Amino acid sequence: MVKFRPFRAVRPAERFADKVAALPYDVMTSEEARKMAAGNELSFLRIDRAEIDLPEGTDPYGAEVYEKARENFERMAHEGVFVQDEAPRFYAYRLTMEGRSQTGLVGCASIDDYDGGGIKRHELTRADKEEDRVRHVDALDANTGPIFLACRGCEALSALLRGGAPLYDFTAEDGVRHEVWALDEGANEEVTAIFAGRDALYIADGHHRCASAARVGRLRRDQLPDWTGDEEFNFFLAVVFPEDQLEILDYNRAVADLNGLTKEEFLTRLGKDFEVREYEGGGPAKPACRHTFGMYLDGKWYAMEARTGLVDEADPVARLDVSLLQDYVLAPILGIEDPRTDGRIDFIGGIRGLGELERRVGTDMAVAFAMHPTAMQELFDIADAGLIMPPKSTWFEPKLRSGLFIHKLSE
Repeated sequence: MVKFRPFRAVRPAERFADKVAALPYDVMTSEEARKMAAGNELSFLRIDRAEIDLPEGTDPYGAEVYEKARENFERMAHEGVFVQDEAPRFYAYRLTMEGRSQTGLVGCASIDDYDGGGIKRHELTRADKEEDRVRHVDALDANTGPIFLACRGCEALSALLRGGAPLYDFTAEDGVRHEVWALDEGANEEVTAIFAGRDALYIADGHHRCASAARVGRLRRDQLPDWTGDEEFNFFLAVVFPEDQLEILDYNRAVADLNGLTKEEFLTRLGKDFEVREYEGGGPAKPACRHTFGMYLDGKWYAMEARTGLVDEADPVARLDVSLLQDYVLAPILGIEDPRTDGRIDFIGGIRGLGELERRVGTDMAVAFAMHPTAMQELFDIADAGLIMPPKSTWFEPKLRSGLFIHKLSE
């Protein structure tokens, strides 16, 4: 069983919600955050990326940044921008992008489930990114960005999330509509029972936030030897979506050079493991199924398909398309041995469209690859096996907004 419990949300007063809500801190640079928050003193980026309120060039990991985040949070709370609900509740959060909606349940998951494997992961985390969020959460005494979780099936949960009187209903600048409503307090026991009957939840997005929240919880336990497990610091902010609500977009790749090969040599090397042909579709070669790829090279689109026998379907990691590209193209042909650290490769979220691949090859890259999206079932299979996906395997849209819900670690 896994624990998922209601909480007394700190959240924006209704008239401020659209101004407070901001994209997650980790999908932008400091410079981009400054531009996004320009002219909006209530943007949650002033808490999540507080360096934007300090002189340009400020180290985003400097102690003054976390102090500024705490100062901004406390000031906005004092000014009435944020309010706190009187009783613990669950909330529903619906996001609609381009006519497609997904609705999740907002509550608090357990650090014990994370540590014990009840909350399953599929990515590695970086120590420096973890440390940043540990310091941020500790300074604010709060979880400020929700972890994006998925659950298998969950028909009973879907039934509880069908609608309610809105607390918030606004459309952000990027065209995504955000709706939030509170579940009746009478639903608390029903929701708790739903999760008590489940073996696992899965991290879809937010591995660093999740690891950091668990670390802060353990630090608080060390500081309070007689902790009981019921304190708020034993739990962290999350939104759980039934799997049928979710869609993974493609996460494409671009490489700066051909590793010393001519175009003809490169195509010949590719032909060993892939069937490669010029694309005649009149536009970008968007992969239609697993084990197919689009490639943009020297002003032309090519269609690629893994040759028969190349894929080990028994291996949940090796059979991923991102693994095929890494194992048979990026490493052996283009010399990208570690895509996490090699500066010659860049990753381009599918939300930007395949035209972005053409633009990059026309400016600073030599070749780009359009990927077929990873499937939710592939994510589940890898997490269940205790394995790790290659970096940049999944891109979820729309992104959950930060600032709509805040979970205080001490009351």
